[in-house]
Amino acid sequence: MDAILDFLKTTGFALISSDWRVLVMMVVACVLMYLAIVKKFEPMLLLPIAFGMLLTNLPGAGMFHEVLFAGGHVNWELFGGGEITQEIIDTVATTNAALAETLTVGETVSVGLLDVLYLGVKLGVYPCLIFIGVGAMTDFGPLIANPKSLILGAAAQLGIFITYIGAVFLGFTPAQAGSIGIIGGADGPTAIYTTSLLAPELLGPIAVAAYSYMALVPVIQPPIMKLLTTKKERQIVMKELRPVSQTEKIIFPIVVTIFVSLLVPSAAPLIGAIMLGNLFKETGVVERLSKTAQNELMNIVTIFLGISVGATATATTFLDPQTLKIIVLGVVAFGFGTAGGVLIAKIMNLFSKNKINPLIGSAGVSAVPMAARVSQVVGQKENPANFLLMHAMGPNVAGVIGSAIAAGVLISLLG
Repeated sequence: MDAILDFLKTTGFALISSDWRVLVMMVVACVLMYLAIVKKFEPMLLLPIAFGMLLTNLPGAGMFHEVLFAGGHVNWELFGGGEITQEIIDTVATTNAALAETLTVGETVSVGLLDVLYLGVKLGVYPCLIFIGVGAMTDFGPLIANPKSLILGAAAQLGIFITYIGAVFLGFTPAQAGSIGIIGGADGPTAIYTTSLLAPELLGPIAVAAYSYMALVPVIQPPIMKLLTTKKERQIVMKELRPVSQTEKIIFPIVVTIFVSLLVPSAAPLIGAIMLGNLFKETGVVERLSKTAQNELMNIVTIFLGISVGATATATTFLDPQTLKIIVLGVVAFGFGTAGGVLIAKIMNLFSKNKINPLIGSAGVSAVPMAARVSQVVGQKENPANFLLMHAMGPNVAGVIGSAIAAGVLISLLG
């Protein structure tokens, strides 16, 4: 009987009673999985994130240990079987008092699966690998054909800098505020890369917020788009884009890499990765590399990145007032980014002979190609004969470049 009782005490069911918050997080994870599977809200992103969130909150499973990454850096000595010191506990207490209370001096940590996978996030490896895949799947033709799309892509970064001001006002440090603001770019890899350099202690909540809002683009954007435009504006039919030659498509990534890297050196890793992937695609001489980047590499890294991001949403971190502020500020950033693109498109129409459908301005956030598809869907509801997808892809891919540049500026100024 004693053996049975001892066994029951070690089960997750018994451990839930010691921390009810894990039950809340398991419910949140199941809700996100419902949205991914049933509502199909970007399941490629949301499903692995939600499942990673579920795994990390299973009591007693020991798949992810926040103490290994306490203080915003990797505690390599704990990976090697080292013992927890009072110094580590004090460091943890500065950012997560609840976690610090669970630690004991002299205790060792058994490294879990998610701890190992999370190193790719912490060291900034996954974001650049994702960008190679994104580049290999991206057609910059619409942007080359309509360079004015760059203005829309730049305008959609408005949310980044407005949220930066709001975050500083709420008590975050400038570096933390910059990392929170980058959520407004709707670019998960960029948000992770920026945060890992500026505010690594906030990497978990910022990564979860950024990827969750990317997945919820079809829910968040349409109300803002409709609020800021008239029915007549949403029905605007745009002229067909000019054909773009292969030579132009090959020269473009090379020129952009050189120019942006010289202008903002901190953005070079992200810009270089996406443009390398695009060069694989457009040259046509490395088809195997292009297909690998688009498929195998992209799929594998997406799985690892999604699960790792979800793993950071532990009960002690996620159900914290500071994290809740980040979630709210993320919505603000995303909303202002969407609004910025739409409003600039309306302003451009005051001086343009060929009118722009303002709906494509919302695609300036860099959630490729989700934001462009949302512009298409909302536009076709107003005018079934209108096809905005290719026009929206211009500001959409411009937003990728814009968010990377914005990240580089923040890293240069605040890093």
